[in-house]
Amino acid sequence: MNKLKPIQATTKINEIVSLQVAPANIIKGENCLINSGKFIAHFGKNPLIVGGKKTLKLMENYLNPIGEEFNLTLSYQSYSPDCSENSLKQLEKAVKSHHADVIIGVGGGKALDTAKLLAYNCNLPVITIPTSGATCAAWTALSNIYSESGAFQYDVSLKNCPNLLILDYNLIATAPPHTLIAGIGDAIAKWYEASISSGNSTATLTIAAVQQGRVLRDILLQKSEIALKNPLSEEWKEVVDATVLLAGVSGGLGGASCRTVAAHAVHNALTHLPEVHHQLHGAKVAYGILVQLRLEEIVTNNQLATTARQQLIKFYRQIGLPCTLEDLGLNNITLAQLRHCAELTCQPSSDIHRLPFTVTLEELTAAMVSTTV
Repeated sequence: MNKLKPIQATTKINEIVSLQVAPANIIKGENCLINSGKFIAHFGKNPLIVGGKKTLKLMENYLNPIGEEFNLTLSYQSYSPDCSENSLKQLEKAVKSHHADVIIGVGGGKALDTAKLLAYNCNLPVITIPTSGATCAAWTALSNIYSESGAFQYDVSLKNCPNLLILDYNLIATAPPHTLIAGIGDAIAKWYEASISSGNSTATLTIAAVQQGRVLRDILLQKSEIALKNPLSEEWKEVVDATVLLAGVSGGLGGASCRTVAAHAVHNALTHLPEVHHQLHGAKVAYGILVQLRLEEIVTNNQLATTARQQLIKFYRQIGLPCTLEDLGLNNITLAQLRHCAELTCQPSSDIHRLPFTVTLEELTAAMVSTTV
């Protein structure tokens, strides 16, 4: 009898794909934070809580009772002045001195980005607790790094999404309405960026990522106006779920090219102008979508982009998103400032180069000043 030969692998493994699609655990609901103590305690006994100074003061009312009930030693640390390299170095010292075994990020996008990257650098679990619906930072495996003056520098891809995300609707409802409006602007960009960079892809996961962006857009177009008028209504909760949770899925499935293209590239450049530092991330991204659509019109004569842009302008004006440089507060922007912004947007490392066509400085400048033409 012949001996059986070992079965040989016939397919060569080219790469190992690591997907950071979602947090490992999610708790969401009305007043759910106060009942999340046992889940927080599961990850450690010495949490380091990272946020802005005002937010940390607010969160003491929520977290101190949890700390007492579950015998946790809490340390509150501000990330100020920004999610910067220097801030991270200072926080790493705080991690060591506190003997922290879990990081808890509380607040908006920059606070949560800081907490995630701090946990990544220190090889610790991270819990995110968003205090507004302004971004999907509580969900994603990504952190943006800024200068101490608030100018975007670069982003860092992380190995995993957060270990636990706690979405307390009542906590989110205490945030000013313009934070959720900004979140809508940031989230709706997923469709417009993913569809142009990856809409022709035949890869299954990329197709799924692009279509998730379309679903997200449709939810926001249909429900945002009524949601903003009725906090804590079912429509409001669905929009919050869309901005905080669903908005992170496209980038997780499709990768960087589905996550940011021209709209975010314009945002990144605008952060270098002190005059718009008061504008939230999503407001600048929303304006960037109109610039991207305008570029499609100018460079490729795309009439579908014209229709989409006009639809968005109407939507923006209904809910209060900026349509022009003037809406951003740049009424007196000089030609030199505008050109510098265009140069930053078009630098070699910029995400704008994920567009399927080349953009010149002159075309970008023209698009930036003609978003409502």
